[in-house]
Amino acid sequence: MILPVDLQDVEQAHQRIRPHIHRTPVVTCRQLDLQAGTRLFLKCENLQKAGAFKSRGACNAVFAASDATAERGFVTHSSGNHAAALSRAAARRGVAAQIVMPSNSSAVKVAAVQGYGGVITFCEPNLVAREAAADKILETTGGSLIHPYDAELIVAGQGTAALELLEQVPDLDAIVVPVGGGGLLAGTLVAAKALNPAIQIIAVEPRGADDAYRSWKSGTWVPSIEPQTIADGLLTSLGAINFKIIQELVDLIWRVEEATILRALQLILERAKLVVEPSAAVPLAGLLEEPERSDGEFSRAHKRVGVLLSGGNVDLQRLPLGADTPSA
Repeated sequence: MILPVDLQDVEQAHQRIRPHIHRTPVVTCRQLDLQAGTRLFLKCENLQKAGAFKSRGACNAVFAASDATAERGFVTHSSGNHAAALSRAAARRGVAAQIVMPSNSSAVKVAAVQGYGGVITFCEPNLVAREAAADKILETTGGSLIHPYDAELIVAGQGTAALELLEQVPDLDAIVVPVGGGGLLAGTLVAAKALNPAIQIIAVEPRGADDAYRSWKSGTWVPSIEPQTIADGLLTSLGAINFKIIQELVDLIWRVEEATILRALQLILERAKLVVEPSAAVPLAGLLEEPERSDGEFSRAHKRVGVLLSGGNVDLQRLPLGADTPSA
């Protein structure tokens, strides 16, 4: 199958965005290794510009646009991380960013968008309302839509995180990735499988927002309807472009319980000393639950596993951490 994004697209994106992003570090933590039962290499996109991997795709889309297109400004709808990333990228290019955000968006993420100069329009917290509000702005301003996850330039940009990770740690056996809209997963699949066809790419999502798992198992796109999870960055349905790539290349998709996500989050905060949002803890949650799995398709023994910590824009007031949170 000819995929909509290939390694050359990811490499071109990496060159394009290099002046505008961090080359984020890879860190290790012996305590997390012991909990997961394997050697972990944490790619810290929580330390990325605007606090998440989304800066990669947003910068790629903004700086790939022609001057005429850029001058009309950019529009998107997003619950937070892409909104902040696009606002920042547009500001760096000196053009406007109009952002549609659901009314229940995290205060931390709203403040980030405003801090980067994005102009926010709030809407009801559902996809229909988001898309309708964005369409109205597009009609009024003549701007260009930059979809938060379902666009080739976005996928290519997100794939640069895996490209860097495999430059930093070339001999990985697997990479574990959170999945919501699927842009980070699709980009990771394109980059990693081209560089090392034998590497396993494992996606992880909350059981209460498991449309990627159900789509993968059925072979037919399944929408995310009324998802329920603390991992608010993973509430969206898979993008059509991303689903094609995932169908073709992903090795496994795991689902995890909310209690395990919270346990993973607390471990990363306390043991690795890294500030991450719940969505970023989902891959580690998958590795913590893995001993209970019966599929036999992933053996942790002697494995070197990359973990994409997707973002660090956490609203501490929303986290139910404390005495009742499961601990190691």
